[in-house]
Amino acid sequence: MTANQTDVHQGHPIVLVDGVCHFCQGLTKWIIKRDPEGKYHFASLQSDVAKELLAKGNLSTDSMDTFVLIENGKYFTRSTAALRLAKGLKFPYPLLYVFIIVPKFIRNAVYNWVARNRYRWFGKDEACMLPTPEIKDRFL
Repeated sequence: MTANQTDVHQGHPIVLVDGVCHFCQGLTKWIIKRDPEGKYHFASLQSDVAKELLAKGNLSTDSMDTFVLIENGKYFTRSTAALRLAKGLKFPYPLLYVFIIVPKFIRNAVYNWVARNRYRWFGKDEACMLPTPEIKDRFL
C-alpha cells in the first residue's frame, strides 16, 4: 500500500470481498448505502493491496471464499466479520449482532454454504467492479 493510500484509509475499518462475485459486489453497494458516514473502506480480495493485508494478518492470499473485516488492526473473517460490520451500520442493522451468541461453527456453516454457491446463484464477472466517482475514495 502506498503512503497516500495509508493516509486516506487510516482509522477506517477495511472490508475485503471477492471483487468478481456479483453477490459480493451487491453486498458492497448495500453496505455503502447503510454507512452514510463512510466509515467502511473496501478492497477486492484479488487486489495487490488485499494480498498484502491478508499476508500481514497471516491469512491465505489464495482463498476467495471469505469475507474479511480489518478493524483496529484485528482481522475477522466469515460470519464474525459480517456481524461485526453490521454492528457499525446505521439502525436497525446493529441489532443483527445479537447472532454473535450463535456458536461460530453453526454461523460459519451457513456462511460457507452461501460462499460455496454464490457464483452459481448470483454469477461472476471477469473483472472487479469499478467504483463510481462518488464512492471511489472508499476503495483501496
